[in-house]
Amino acid sequence: MRVESPATAYAQRYMDSIHVNVTPWSKAHALLYLPDEYKKTKKTYPLIIFLHGKSKSGFNLQKLFLEGIPYWINKGVKIEAVNPEDGKLYKFIVVAPQAPSWGLKPDELRRMLDDIEKRYRVDRSRIYLTGYSAGGWASVMAITESAALASRFAAAVPMSVASIDDKNLKQFKLVADANIHCWYLAGTDEPHFLEACEQYKDSTNVYKPNLAKLTMLEGFAHRTWISLYDTAYRNDGMNIYEWMLQYKK
Repeated sequence: MRVESPATAYAQRYMDSIHVNVTPWSKAHALLYLPDEYKKTKKTYPLIIFLHGKSKSGFNLQKLFLEGIPYWINKGVKIEAVNPEDGKLYKFIVVAPQAPSWGLKPDELRRMLDDIEKRYRVDRSRIYLTGYSAGGWASVMAITESAALASRFAAAVPMSVASIDDKNLKQFKLVADANIHCWYLAGTDEPHFLEACEQYKDSTNVYKPNLAKLTMLEGFAHRTWISLYDTAYRNDGMNIYEWMLQYKK
């Protein structure tokens, strides 16, 4: 089923509206992006799970086009990158689920990932997580929930992360044991979220130095997350897609 809105007619060429399992008895709406060549090949593709902020929760998928990866896909940008490690071009599958409120809990994300892996040709060695605010919370909660769930992710790019639960705050050894490379981004004008990201970076690196890094964005406040997901955005010479591709399970 295609996204039904005249306002997003252009996006309908690139993203489908799907349902994904999140509990044994319920599904969530999600946007799906497949590489343009997907139906012509039998190969597997890296997967990015994109998780939105609180203001984009609910039951209107059109809100997801306002920020993050769906914003750029809506503009016709192809989500692909050259891996700095092997020099090859990789094209991504992108799944952007919409949480009814706040963000997806770890077990909901696990069930969704199980569902996506059954339905699409995912390269299970290259599964990546990214999200901002409540979506950053959902990303970090997932990688600190259990060894089984953490082991499925190669890297994560959490942005402006909302404070995670106390239980998970004590479980960053799971991130180190699973060797999940994390790139945190937060602005100098959002001190609470910046401090949280710094804490999560340090809580990981105490177990495995340099596994996590933090980029502080001068003058960036807790507002729209558009530029950081642009394939043209570079920090230390890489965009987030190139950075993620360096890492695999």
